[in-house]
Amino acid sequence: MLHDVGTKLAVAALATALVYYVGSKKPAPGPTQPVRPPRKDSHTGFGPKDSVTVRVPATTANMGPGFDSIGMALDIWNELTVERADEFSFVNEGEGSDVLPTDETNLVVVGLKAAFKAAGQEMPTLRILCRNRIPFARGLGSSSAGIVAGIIAGLVIAGHELSVYGKEELLQIAAGIEGHPDNVAPCIYGGLQLGIFTDNRWYSSRVQIPDGMQCVLFIPETTGKTSTARAILPAKIDRADAVYNIGRAAILVNAFRSGNLPELRHAVQDKLHQPQRGEAQYPHLFPLIDAALEAGAHGCFLSGAGPSVLAITSGLSGDIFTQMACERAETKVADAMRDAAAKVGVKGCVFITNPEHRGAHIVKVHPKISDHLVARYEGDITDL
Repeated sequence: MLHDVGTKLAVAALATALVYYVGSKKPAPGPTQPVRPPRKDSHTGFGPKDSVTVRVPATTANMGPGFDSIGMALDIWNELTVERADEFSFVNEGEGSDVLPTDETNLVVVGLKAAFKAAGQEMPTLRILCRNRIPFARGLGSSSAGIVAGIIAGLVIAGHELSVYGKEELLQIAAGIEGHPDNVAPCIYGGLQLGIFTDNRWYSSRVQIPDGMQCVLFIPETTGKTSTARAILPAKIDRADAVYNIGRAAILVNAFRSGNLPELRHAVQDKLHQPQRGEAQYPHLFPLIDAALEAGAHGCFLSGAGPSVLAITSGLSGDIFTQMACERAETKVADAMRDAAAKVGVKGCVFITNPEHRGAHIVKVHPKISDHLVARYEGDITDL
């Protein structure tokens, strides 16, 4: 099912991942659910804006057998603020700030330009501030986060409307830049997303994520280039390997939908990219997978093009002090992954997080979009 939201207002559609009506404690609808159209009686309305702040999540892609087609949002966030200005400036803070470009080659600017092109406008002079918490070039979707954040910010500044119903125009722009949908789709919509190219367009479909799921990440100190990781892969694949992956991708989706997480032990196995990258590029990959599974993880796989490795555990459902005694395995899995990496001489850190149901959303905009919508942001209420 497409992400039908029944509105053409791009900003409102993007904000639905975090938009709440005052007093509501229910999570915002997922992109496959009907969404209440925004009220149109605001005295400000939707039009060109002076400034906007956007948040976008990290993502893990491929997820074993789902090469270039399955991805999931994670609760790690970048924040982008874009303002009209008299003089261009670009500042990076946080992850990757010492290596990320501050000119037109930055993917944020690529996304901004794509948005203004879609709006039929020249990109104005802008002041750009990136607060990056997603580890850069580690297989956690930092490139897609930059692209998506730039597109959304550009659309808001331009005051441009996108078609959403039946078209997913934002996804078309983002995946067109990235070349595949497995990172940009969950970055835009949140959750676990299946992405394909069909009928001359990118298409995405959301899969239910079981409650209580956690993600244990081992993030090496060294970076990994996607171009290098792709160059390792063979141009053709064996039919038996294709069948191997098709079956496991199907079981992976069923495991998520049914909540039968132990099935992930087999469902995240792969023949198309992990063996090749583990042998030629990431000697820590399979030692970490084996260690995580032995320590109680349901499944473990290379995150995106690497070098990060992600293990899935469960048990996040109650009092942490009670659960530590018997139910929760994330700390044990984290320790096992860290020890396995040390044995093969790979330095890094462990980060424990969880899947994120929200996707990209607007935190703040001026002039505000509506008198009747608010955004929930880290416990605070901010006017949109």
